[in-house]
This record gives sequence, C-alpha cells and structure tokens, in this order.
Amino acid sequence: MATDIEIARAATLKPIREIAEKAGIPEEALEPYGKYKAKVSLDFIAAQQDRPDGALVLVTGINPTPAGEGKTTTTVGLGDALNALGTKTMIALREPSLGPCFGTKGGATGGGYAQVLPMEDINLHFTGDFHAITSANNLLAAMVDNHLYWGNGVGLDARRVSWRRAVDMNDRALRGIVSSLGGVANGFPREDGFDITVASEVMAVFCLAKDLHDLQTRLGRMVVGQTRDGRSVTAKDLKADGAMAVLLRDAFAPNLVQTIEGSPALVHGGPFANIAHGCNSVMATRLGLKLADVVVTEAGFGADLGAEKFLDIKCRQAGLKPAACVVVATVRALKMHGGVAKADLGAEDVGAVKRGVVNLVRHVENVGKFGIPVVVGLNRFTSDTDAEIAAVQAAMRATGTEAIVCTHWGDGAKGALDLARAVKGLVDGGRADFEPLYTDHVSLAGKIETIAREVYRAASVAIPAPVAAKLKRFEEEGFRDLPVCIAKTQYSFSADPTALGAPSGHVLPVREVRLSAGAGFVVAICGDIMTMPGLPRRPAAETIMLDAQGRIDGLF
Repeated sequence: MATDIEIARAATLKPIREIAEKAGIPEEALEPYGKYKAKVSLDFIAAQQDRPDGALVLVTGINPTPAGEGKTTTTVGLGDALNALGTKTMIALREPSLGPCFGTKGGATGGGYAQVLPMEDINLHFTGDFHAITSANNLLAAMVDNHLYWGNGVGLDARRVSWRRAVDMNDRALRGIVSSLGGVANGFPREDGFDITVASEVMAVFCLAKDLHDLQTRLGRMVVGQTRDGRSVTAKDLKADGAMAVLLRDAFAPNLVQTIEGSPALVHGGPFANIAHGCNSVMATRLGLKLADVVVTEAGFGADLGAEKFLDIKCRQAGLKPAACVVVATVRALKMHGGVAKADLGAEDVGAVKRGVVNLVRHVENVGKFGIPVVVGLNRFTSDTDAEIAAVQAAMRATGTEAIVCTHWGDGAKGALDLARAVKGLVDGGRADFEPLYTDHVSLAGKIETIAREVYRAASVAIPAPVAAKLKRFEEEGFRDLPVCIAKTQYSFSADPTALGAPSGHVLPVREVRLSAGAGFVVAICGDIMTMPGLPRRPAAETIMLDAQGRIDGLF
C-alpha cells in the first residue's frame, strides 16, 4: 500500500493560478510562492467584504488515540466530495507545526487520497508564516529585556515579566531557563522560558485579527508583565507593536493551495487546541465564506478542546455561525477508548466498541449544546468489521445522530459522497441555532466551571487561592467579559490523559492562568499540560532524511 508521501508525489498538481480561478480569485490578486502555492492579497480580500457569506461546516473529532482518527483527512475528503456534488466548496485548515512533524504526530495535510498539496512544503517551512510569528514574538522579548537594560522607563518589575520567548520545535530543555547571564553588559539575569510558537499569543492574535489595523491593535494590547504596584505593561507601552506588525504583514495574507482532486484550500495559522485556541485564521475563514457556497474547516484535537474553543472563542469574536458539524471517529480509536491495546486492534471486539463509543456519544451531545446539527463521519479502516461498524451506528441512532461510513483515504472524494450529502442536507435544512456555551458577563471562574461541568462533565474545579486572586485581578483590570481558553490534555475529558472513554465526576485542577489581552481570552492551564512539548523517546526526526535524489523520506 502506498504511503501518504508516495501518493502525494504521484499526484499531478495544477498551477496555482488555475486553482485560484476556480475559487474566484484573479491572478493579479496572487503572490506566488513557486508554482503550486500563493498568498492572496489583502486588498483583494478587503474588496470582498460586501459579498454574502456561504455556509460554515466544522469538522471535529473524538479524543485522539495512537490508533488515529483522520480529522484533517475527513475535512479534505468532505470538501472534495461537496465539490464533486456541484457545491462550490473551499477548505480552511491550519498550518502544521514543525514540533509534531519531527516529534510524534507527524504532519497535518491529511492522508491517502484526501490530502492538501504540496505536502512536503506545507508540512515544513511553507511560506514562512511561522518563522514570522516566531520572530515577532522574540522581537518583543528582546525589547522587554532591552527596556530593562536601558533604564526601565515604564517601571516594569523584572520579577513580574510574563512574556516568554518562542521556537517552533519540541524542546523541553527550554521550558524554564535563566537569561542574561555573563555580566553587566548582558542585562539583568532573570528566570525566563520558551513556549512552542503555536502556543504564543502572537499566533493567537495572528489567527483572530480581522485586518492589519486590528492585528497591530491586538499586538499592542498584549501584556508583557507588571510594575511593582501591579499595573500591567503592554507591548504598546514598549513601542513594540508597530515593528511586530511589520514582521507579520506579509504572513498575514492567507495561503492558497490545492487538494489532490483540485479543490482550493486556504491553509493559514496554526495554534494547537490543547494549549491554545486551535483554529485556522479568521482571515482565511472569512475569505472562504465570501468566495464559496460552503467552507469546511477543522478545529484541533477532540471536540472538548478544538470545537469548544472554535465555538466559544473564534465564532464569538469573528461573528461566525456554523451551519453543521461533523464529528470524526474510527472503530480502532473507539476500541482503544474501550480498553484495547494498540497491538490488539486488528481483532474484532464488538464489546470494546460498545464500551468506547461513549466517548463519541459525549462529544456529539456536547456539540449539540451549541445548537448545531451533527453528523458522525466514521473513517473506515480495512480491519473494521461489519459488526463493529453496526455497533457504532446503533449507538448513534439512539442519540438521533447518523453515523456515515467513509473511505476517502483510499477512494478520495467518492469515498465521502454519502457524508457530503448528509452535510449538505443539514446545511440546506437550516436547523442550526448557534449560541456560545456561556455569556460574556459570567465571571472568569464561572466560565471555567461552565466548560468543566457542561463539556468535561467534571464535578468541580479546583482553583487555588493564588490563581483565584489572579482571576480577580484580571476582572478588576476590565477583562471579565473575555472568554476562557482551557489548556489541558487532549487525550481525555479530564485532566488525566489515562482516563479514556467518558469519565465524569472528576475534579479539574487549574494550575495557572494567563491573560492574553491581545488575543482576547484568558488561558487556564490545567493538570500537567505544558506549553512547550517534549520529543518522545523515538522522535520521528530519527527517520526523516533525504534520499539519493534529494527527496524527503520519512515525513508523514
């Protein structure tokens, strides 16, 4: 069986101007990056604002397992299938981070015959967006230390600097560091640290800003620390916002690429959903909605993280109203949630499917709480048996939800036609009545508790006194109306990554809270989740290399 990269290499790509023409983008609005990828000019995007919006379809999934679910693959296959049915569709995805590419998860361009291309380019440096975001983040870090060095005119307390540096790589050694060592000429030594670029507030600002003016305004609002008396110091106070916006200007234009079957895809921005808000850029989503009848987008990890943040943060800030949602699952992953080890997934185990399907049921129920109609996309593997599939479908029928078997990995668009027809039916039916889970005016602690209770099914939330005091200070500074972005393990509804299935009655421990005033949310860090991941014992980087012809091997 051919691998993803072999299938991608065998595909015949069309010049990007032809993909743009299909999407309704004139060639003069493109800034090509080679033959097969381009940025879409911001002037062209601004000129589309009076056009009506198409329908927005969200693809999300169950809690991920090592067995694989195929959320991005399903997003691509569904977009291709909708186009095959004659519905003008665009796909909106996040850009992959180098950390997972060289760590465990691999790339984020789909798989099999449901991929966005050029696969190697997108999974590696692409158009340089992440490098621009990293540079903007670290420019601000440099200006913080430079301000302290040259007299500290704003009175920033070096003990209360909260801005961290960033790098787009899994590097646990950088989680906590001491900077400015080596003598007087190197500044004032202090504790510091790195986050992975996708967890940087600059990434969140980049993805949530609606135009260049909004981008610079949000950058200026970002808090870098406090004075001795507790007053917040911002990037604007340090006069860093303009230079940061300059670094991000070109990156801010969305990237246009194509699927194997020639559907236009906008791939732009890339925050993780376990430690950030996990959605592609508002710029790309809004552009797609102006140009297409349907935009299919995805949110990272399971619906407890990516979908909740998409609906409570991105949709709230951007004024988006999804028309339908697809929850992706696999029989293999449900068996893991039912207690089967990865090595034993090839054997039929209907009992394990029935035990594990509770995870899928809960995600479907949770999405329904937002007033969005749901269909399940059951991404079929060759080892799945008819009895196992029937068990999933029976469980979903009991909730009033259809579970549709899909084979887009091997069959491309034709393997997702049934799913596309069901999604089109939900969109045309106009049943969506979207509402966020909580209102703006609920307290910050109340918002955390609402998500914990309604989405995670926790019995309570443990907020230590120092964290509660910090939340109160955020509210006193005028940030009570912000949504919350919970950072926790992606593997479970709880903060315990080993608690699979559908745990309930647990306690959600809030370890730390951070104000992301520029992005427009408060981050609640729960359990042992890290904003700088580490590499596994055997990272994927060990098997990625160039062959004799200079082609990339081992990337997946």
